[in-house]
Amino acid sequence: MAGLVLLDKRNLLIRLAEHPTVAYHPLEYGNMVSATSFRGLTINRAERVPLRDRIECVTEDLKEIQTILSITISFKRTRRLREFITTELSSLLGEPFDVYNQQDKVDYLLLKNYLERQLRDLELNVERDEKAKPLLPFATTLVELCEAREAVDPVIPKNVAEILFRTQKDVVAVIDLVENTPEKISVNKSSAFRAAKTVDDLREHLTEWFGFYKGYDPLFDWWVASPYSSIDSTLERLSSTIREKLVGIKPGDEDVIVGEPIDREGLLAELQAEMIPYTPEEIISIGEKEFEWCVRELKKASQSMGFGDDWKKALEEVKNDYVEPGQQTQLVKGLAHEAISFVEEHNLITVPQIAKETWQMFMMSPERQKVNPFFLGGSSIIVSYPTDTMDHEAKLMSMRGNNIHFARATVFHELIPGHRLQFYMNARHRPYRQLFDTPFWIEGWSLYWEMILWDDDRFVKTPQNRIGMLFWRLHRCARIIFSINFHLGRMTAQECIDLLVNEVGHERATAEGEVRRSLAGDYSPLYQAGYMLGALQIYSLRKEVVGGGFIREIDFHNRFLKENRMPIELMRALICEMPLGRDYSPSWRFYRL
Repeated sequence: MAGLVLLDKRNLLIRLAEHPTVAYHPLEYGNMVSATSFRGLTINRAERVPLRDRIECVTEDLKEIQTILSITISFKRTRRLREFITTELSSLLGEPFDVYNQQDKVDYLLLKNYLERQLRDLELNVERDEKAKPLLPFATTLVELCEAREAVDPVIPKNVAEILFRTQKDVVAVIDLVENTPEKISVNKSSAFRAAKTVDDLREHLTEWFGFYKGYDPLFDWWVASPYSSIDSTLERLSSTIREKLVGIKPGDEDVIVGEPIDREGLLAELQAEMIPYTPEEIISIGEKEFEWCVRELKKASQSMGFGDDWKKALEEVKNDYVEPGQQTQLVKGLAHEAISFVEEHNLITVPQIAKETWQMFMMSPERQKVNPFFLGGSSIIVSYPTDTMDHEAKLMSMRGNNIHFARATVFHELIPGHRLQFYMNARHRPYRQLFDTPFWIEGWSLYWEMILWDDDRFVKTPQNRIGMLFWRLHRCARIIFSINFHLGRMTAQECIDLLVNEVGHERATAEGEVRRSLAGDYSPLYQAGYMLGALQIYSLRKEVVGGGFIREIDFHNRFLKENRMPIELMRALICEMPLGRDYSPSWRFYRL
């Protein structure tokens, strides 16, 4: 056996042509390929796929599978995703971790953690769907019809009409059961709500299925139009019946909040995936401890305003300091320029010129304000303010909830140095890591800046401004408390709302919007906790590396954004060049309880 030879890729191709009996090992090291020659063996031309390419392939392959197999309750979809994820995990475990540089080691751990989480989520959804099955005995038949359309299998209109006719009777039988003997159905409220949403999804897929053939095949229309119309209206009736009889949502009452608690084991799995080495109970304790700090600071600001310790009275005065109709956009524009000027003037972070020039502003619709009562951000900022279609009470709540002092903190959270700058940098530096999206990085970064500007005496703050900043910080502490307690089964949705109204000082409408957003299932279970916990992690990391004199503040902030999205513990490992192993598990206790 000859010795180990390092070849660049160009020379490797030449060697392959000149020495057809040499086998080259697929271990890639940087831009070099290690090759070992063996007499008499055939050529192995395979090369290891670089980790960045592997991550990009996983990203796109998952999109492809989820697009073509788009029905979430489909057994075929679940089986294919399980097969894909387990194959990728098995392949990843065969990679030569020990020869990686630090960036590749982090990419390996990110991808491994992501795939393991995807597999857990897949199995969790299977369990949840199983609990909803008593209300969906007909679902498999409809899924098979729609998946046959996705596969473009030949269709026999008469047979399809018969399938729809029989299935419609099955749906009617479920409606009768729900209306007349609901006590015989062994599903809880959360599972019933999941079943209703599944029925809605099936209706959408069936609509697409019918539209694919309608008008194209004359026999299809002749046979199928009538049974399709019948089953569509029956499915709509079933969804409404489940919501009303089993969930408690009356017709027309779209504001009822129903969530799906994931219990303690589910929270532990989520915390593990986010690399947070704390129990759910410890997370609640962090929220409560930070909550107490906020209340102490609110009392100080209240005293400066002449209200003594009655900070809620001071908060009411702050809420009433809002701009007149038509002026909110100019307020936001001015606050955005103030924040950009401050971070640049004090050399806190680099703001690219294009990032400053190209952000946009939009207004939020009244309907959207029911779910997102405050500003939203990203590449642009979406501003909340009442419109002429809202009633008097809703107008006042929106104006008070988006007052001048709340807005001052919100604008730099949503734009620069917050989400706008994040998104700009994400698109330009290691964009493949956007697959590893986490609220601890995304939302934690923006709230971190609220903390930094709170600490910085150069950022001028009146007592009213402080009340506005503290309101948001208190709000993020409350998010930890109510969201974790909800998933532990300790708080109901209504109790979550009451906490925000009575202990934080929310308007009831904005509190309902916040809880609806938190529990509707559109966000991960730890999303709301991620704001404060992520900010505390970044704050702790800054203290460690900037406060310790290892890196300048501007370099820390620039590096953080350029590394792109990941759990903060792995960001710490990158910045601090910490040793990493293939089986790395989180251990960073970033907060002292």
